[in-house]
Amino acid sequence: MTHDTTFDYIIVGAGTAGCLLANRLSANASKRVLLIEAGRKDDYHWIHIPVGYLYCIGNPRTDWMFHTAAEAGLNGRSLRYPRGKTLGGCSSINGMIYMRGQARDYDGWAQLTGDASWTWDNSLPYFKLHEDHYQGANAAHGAKGSASPLIQNVTTDYGKVLRHHKAGGEWRVEKQRLRWDILDAFAQAATEAGVPATDDFNRGNNEGVGYFEVNQKNGWRWNTAKAFLRPMCYARPNFELWNGAQVAKLVVEPHAGSGPLDAPLRCTGVQVWNGSEMVTATARAEVVLCAGAVGSPHILQLSGIGPANLLQNHGVPVAQDTPGVGANLQDHLQIRAVFKVKNTTTLNTQANSLWGKAKIGLEYALKRSGPMSMAPSQLGAFTRSSPDRPYPNLQYHVQPLSLDAFGEPLHTFNAFTASVCNLNPTSRGTVTLQSPDFRAAPRIAPNYLSTDEDRQVAADSLRITRRIVAQPALQKYQPEEYKPGVQFQTDAELAQLAGDIATTIFHPVGTTKMGRVEGPDHDPLAVVDSRLKVRGVAGLRVVDAGVMPLITSGNTNSPTLMIAEKAAQWIAEDAELRQ
Repeated sequence: MTHDTTFDYIIVGAGTAGCLLANRLSANASKRVLLIEAGRKDDYHWIHIPVGYLYCIGNPRTDWMFHTAAEAGLNGRSLRYPRGKTLGGCSSINGMIYMRGQARDYDGWAQLTGDASWTWDNSLPYFKLHEDHYQGANAAHGAKGSASPLIQNVTTDYGKVLRHHKAGGEWRVEKQRLRWDILDAFAQAATEAGVPATDDFNRGNNEGVGYFEVNQKNGWRWNTAKAFLRPMCYARPNFELWNGAQVAKLVVEPHAGSGPLDAPLRCTGVQVWNGSEMVTATARAEVVLCAGAVGSPHILQLSGIGPANLLQNHGVPVAQDTPGVGANLQDHLQIRAVFKVKNTTTLNTQANSLWGKAKIGLEYALKRSGPMSMAPSQLGAFTRSSPDRPYPNLQYHVQPLSLDAFGEPLHTFNAFTASVCNLNPTSRGTVTLQSPDFRAAPRIAPNYLSTDEDRQVAADSLRITRRIVAQPALQKYQPEEYKPGVQFQTDAELAQLAGDIATTIFHPVGTTKMGRVEGPDHDPLAVVDSRLKVRGVAGLRVVDAGVMPLITSGNTNSPTLMIAEKAAQWIAEDAELRQ
């Protein structure tokens, strides 16, 4: 750490959003940018080998090691709750699936916030700006070297700076480098059950079945540290990275504004524990929280911004009573059904001998393909839990393997797993501090399956899985339901069973939700406005998955990058206005 601890921008969290923001904001050489990461650098080899997520999740080297509270909807179980603690954040340990969700998600955000800039049509260019799609640029996708109108056709400092740096196309999207007979058969069975085949889940309506596209480059994981930090930031004299440094709290002071609409408080910096001492870093312009849907509300609460009763109960002085901080937690809960199969080979038996493991390792070493290049899920499908649903509300992750629980050994028999999740859960949970000590983990209570609708969708989704597996395309493999078991048939049995076997798919969002913060139809639980500024606190934004008012209909990593891309432009343009 340098002796000069005053910066223009301080970004808290070098994860998915933080790395992109650091790249965009430090492109302006006149702005000093500090990026703070509690974890270590991303120099652990298992981060970069795709199958290495098995060794990163549940590893304190790369994971915060959170667990949920005991969940009533999961029949008293507590779940492991992985969150990335390294450069790249969750993009260093996630499933690498490139998924935007559905156009209706973003149109819904625009309606909830009263801000048309969040519609699908107005968000698509921000997806495309950083995308480097293997097929090149087209109406739906961006690619490195393609001229984005976002920076080509504007005269702001933001556009000029990024154009000068030839920014864009950093986020690589590729096809997977393997296929499996059993997955091809599942895809065909899904089409026989009425799910159309698709070659692109990312055009706004993701209904269909096909292989996922992944954030990889030549068989290696492509995380946001590689994409946005390494190429440019490290060489910039105005950029500084503090890693192994945990933010203990924000520095929040009374703000003497010039008008009645000015915020009563201002965030002027952060207190950072570097392992040996507490250091205060000061921000001239803005502090940007990018610590994720668990970390950001926790830091706000530690700083006195949150539900007053909660803060008082833990002895934290209340700077501002903001009841929505830590509320509105949403997550995708997956229900894993396992089917034994015959007349084919799956990873269970491929990897159950030293010779099999050696062959897998050799294929990856020579070709960067095979099981070591696998994302956790290879085949995807989006469909409806019942015919009366107006849009796809289920997502499948299908894998040529099976195990009792994540981290457990593979089964000794050939099998595949069809995991299904409710894309639009109505259950809402919380993230709340348990101690004023910043080193103590927050309490994470997702409140899964707490509504009748979610329990009904869970039961219906297991029936849809059975209907797909019963189609002719899979019958030569003689699928046999191993888990949950055909003895469970009624709604009540299936909902109870979902509570026994369901697990998180690691998509927490919503805990610092954006919404209307003023006017008669304001949202009392909104934490940030539609430009991601924290209500009542000048100089502070939240830019991560926590700002989503409603969870996207798919994996949440790519939408988080889009949010950060928008925020980078707003932050830069606000600075230009101040000048």
